[in-house]
This record gives sequence, C-alpha cells and structure tokens, in this order.
Amino acid sequence: MKDSVLFGSRQIAYQIIYSDRKTLGITVRPDQTVIIKAPEYASLDKIKEKILKKAPWIIKQQKLFLSYHPISPEKQFIGGESHLYLGRQYRLKIIIQKKESVRLKGQFFEVNIKDKSRVKSLVNEWYTYQARRRLIEIALPLIEKFEKYNVKPDTIYLRKMANRWGSCTPKGKILLNPELIKAPKGCIEYVIIHELCHLVHHNHSQKFIDLQAKEMPDWEKWKTKLEKLLA
Repeated sequence: MKDSVLFGSRQIAYQIIYSDRKTLGITVRPDQTVIIKAPEYASLDKIKEKILKKAPWIIKQQKLFLSYHPISPEKQFIGGESHLYLGRQYRLKIIIQKKESVRLKGQFFEVNIKDKSRVKSLVNEWYTYQARRRLIEIALPLIEKFEKYNVKPDTIYLRKMANRWGSCTPKGKILLNPELIKAPKGCIEYVIIHELCHLVHHNHSQKFIDLQAKEMPDWEKWKTKLEKLLA
C-alpha cells in the first residue's frame, strides 16, 4: 500500500508492508524511498502519526543518500565541450591523426584520434584507466587509518552504479563508482570514508555519523560539493 503525509511543505511518500510483527519499523532506502513495516493490526492513523514523529530523521536520511545519486549530463563528445577530472573542468580538443591518445594539456582534454566516431569510447577508456589507478591510490592511506578500529575491507572493486557513488557489502567488500574520478579528491575521500565507517557501524546510526565526523570533520562540505558538481 502506498500513501504520503505532509510535513511542513515537504511531501513524504511511503509504502506500507504489513506482516506478522509486533512493532512498526521505518526504513529509508538508498533510492530515497520510505518503507514502513507494520503489524497487521496497525491503523493508518497510527502509522501516519509515527511517520510524522520520525519525519526529521527520514528527511535527514534522504538527504544523506542524495549524495549517492550520480547524475551525469549526457555528453556529445564534440570539440570545446567541458569534461571533469578530479574536480577540474577541461575543454575537449579533438585532433585528427593516425596515432590515438588522450592526455590533459593545460586546460584541454586533448584527444588524438583518426576517426571522430571513436572519441567517446577512447575518452571513456581513459577515464576507466585513471579511476583504477587513482581511486585505489587515494583509498590505501584511508584504509590504513581505519585499521585502528580493527577493520579492513576484504577487497575494493570499481563498478558502474546507476544511483550510488559507493557501497559496502556485509562481507566487507567496498564498491566504488568509477565516475568518482570526475570529482575533487575531497569528495572521493568522503565516499571512501563513508564506506569504511560502514565496516564499523553497518547502518546510518548516530554512532556511524559521529565516527564519520571524527574521521572527516568537514564531510558535509564535500558531500555538498559532490551533490552539486555532477548534478
């Protein structure tokens, strides 16, 4: 069952799942949807009352997950177009020649190519290579820093994800979206620290938030930059 409540000027949509349970639980998913798990006998009025009581927490969780929704504008891969790398803007410069290569030169993203139809694939290959190299390089000192909590990720993988910048599995595997290579180093560190904190606290409890603030006091600044930069 789907419904919604109004909290101030904000509409909170939610889905109710009734089951054989004694208490009412509220979950905010990474896609910002709100799931209410309620006892079979729970009235709609009681459910709405609970949601309104927890509304500030729900909105806070939705905002937290918002930074994990990469939205990349559709690129045309034509000369003069702006492309990001580690938070800096570069103008795409296409040079027709036999030997193919991609490099950053001054303020330009210089692509030497023999066929313009290959610009997109060549640029994406370059991004993938840089993500494999730089994201792991940035992650390693942070992983060492978290060893004081007796945690260490089993592995770090790069995986394209439609609506997440990073993820942590119950077995300790950290997944990073290679699109992060377009963001500033601080944003990348924020995502990695966020996932490392999940090795210590597996949910977004206050203890999790406190640990994140301890390890990265200005995490909110980088979270905001990440939200704005690639939106």
